[in-house]
Amino acid sequence: MNIPTFGLKTENVEYISRYAVYVVLPNQKKELAIVQAPNGAYFLPGGEIEAGEDQLAAIQRELIEEMGVEATLGKYYGQADEFFFSRHRDTYYYNPGYFYQVTAWQQVCEPTEKTNVIAWATPEKAIELLKRGSHKWAVEQWLKTN
Repeated sequence: MNIPTFGLKTENVEYISRYAVYVVLPNQKKELAIVQAPNGAYFLPGGEIEAGEDQLAAIQRELIEEMGVEATLGKYYGQADEFFFSRHRDTYYYNPGYFYQVTAWQQVCEPTEKTNVIAWATPEKAIELLKRGSHKWAVEQWLKTN
């Protein structure tokens, strides 16, 4: 299977691997949750898989941290890889991302992280706003079945 790859890989640069999991999370109006980081960039909900976590544990933790929600996952859209440079961390990253659909969710608490802003956008607007090509790709996968 061909893994979609985004970003430009710079020659003769050492990349740090950062494995992550993300979700496409719609509301009843079929708007999608997008998370605005403190630097102003938009991402799908989710983030890095920490030591000792599998993909499902990581996404449940990330959803509590970012949105204060618990979710039921549906379709697995697959892996999409991203190469990028983080100016904030002055580091080059190879970011394999694993993307899922959310079929149901409920608010269970306030987000434990207070640094992000949650926004709701139409899928088309989300694709326009999302920073990473792999995240745009995941929304496009969601659109194919919704």
